[in-house]
Amino acid sequence: MTRFERLAFHLYGVLMRLLCPWVRHRLTARSAIQPLLASQLEERFGVYDARLFVQGAQAAWIWVHAVSLGETRAAGLLMAELRRQHPALRFLLTHGTATGREAGSRLLGPGDLQVWQPWDAAPAVQRFLDHFKPQLALMIETEVWPHWVQGCLARGIPMCLVNARLSEKSFRSAKRLAWLAKPAYQGLTAVWAQTADDALRLGALGAKVQGALGNVKFDAKPNAAQSFVGHQARRARSNVSILLASSRPGEEDMFLQAILAMPNDLRETASFLCVPRHPERFERIAMQFEACGGELVRRSSFATLQAFAHALDLTLQTPVRDSSPDPLRPVQRRPRMFLGDSMGEMSFYYALANVALMGATFEPLGGQNLIEALANGCPVVLGPSTYNFQDAAAMALSAGVARSSETLAQGLQLALKWAHAQTDWVQATERCSDFISEHQGASQSLAMALEPYLPKA
Repeated sequence: MTRFERLAFHLYGVLMRLLCPWVRHRLTARSAIQPLLASQLEERFGVYDARLFVQGAQAAWIWVHAVSLGETRAAGLLMAELRRQHPALRFLLTHGTATGREAGSRLLGPGDLQVWQPWDAAPAVQRFLDHFKPQLALMIETEVWPHWVQGCLARGIPMCLVNARLSEKSFRSAKRLAWLAKPAYQGLTAVWAQTADDALRLGALGAKVQGALGNVKFDAKPNAAQSFVGHQARRARSNVSILLASSRPGEEDMFLQAILAMPNDLRETASFLCVPRHPERFERIAMQFEACGGELVRRSSFATLQAFAHALDLTLQTPVRDSSPDPLRPVQRRPRMFLGDSMGEMSFYYALANVALMGATFEPLGGQNLIEALANGCPVVLGPSTYNFQDAAAMALSAGVARSSETLAQGLQLALKWAHAQTDWVQATERCSDFISEHQGASQSLAMALEPYLPKA
């Protein structure tokens, strides 16, 4: 590091230490909605209980960091491939979010451990590394923290950024903070990018890019049981279903307003389903839908997926009562909305839907994982914001399994038209499988590339 970079790193370290009380307060406050965030809170600062002390001292760990749900799913695919090639490997899995930790708990094998990621302050990182002594660190997709990198460098621990992506937006931000970002990227041992464009941007920041191997998320297999129920219901249903998938704040309101603006006859040709991204928002969205005067049907009200799927086929809207109806005025009908207020059932929702509107693309948030929808044979409509999946989105549009729209209201109209165009829609669903197959194999390639860095038996 240059003298200026050392000064910047020192000031960053002071700031991160000063923020520790704020982090503790923030996590405690948020635990009112997500209790898991306050569990084992001291792990965030490198303090572990006796059980972890004993286990941590015994293993040759591969540290895998997957900050949230999407990264955790990608980590699971890579871990499974590494286990297939080296069954004795043991993983130390860290996360930053409750959804990531919950999903990660299902990836643990015998001898594996799971803890919260250490806050990027020097004392916490030092305690974490001194306690677990990982022999290899694998960061999934975007996670590059300065103290983590420098701590691993000081101890001779290889740190690799895998399935790496860096959007143009993030690249511009990193360049503005080059005095801090460049030493972090330069300190990584090796980087494997998703695409050639990602590789170029990462290389421009000094990362030692070893290649572009594709996106491991293409290797994910849908939940077979859920997908079967969803596809069975899709084939049997007399109407079409439009899904707003992994929606973010603001998008649910746009979806609702677009449905309310439809003529009755068009609205009654489809059922409309919304699955919000974060479970802590389920109740708020339910109240928002009910406030419009319509009928809300919630997944949580049904014991089985089959029962919920059957409810989507009962699409006749309930007329609004009028004590003195005007025979010349068309009867207004209350909209019937469906809320997917459950976790871990996206394979069902995608298999059930004819077309999905991808959440976080109609707000400037970069988009959610369209690959999962396509893997379940569900074509997608994308909004203008897709920087988190820029290349996958471009490839899907080119393959004819995705279409784009500037607004959610226009996207809903496009989705309905596509779903009702039977021949066109069937061809798109058939292309989904080919599209996914063409881009699989990154997990195996990445596991092979990591071979020289794995702990020796």
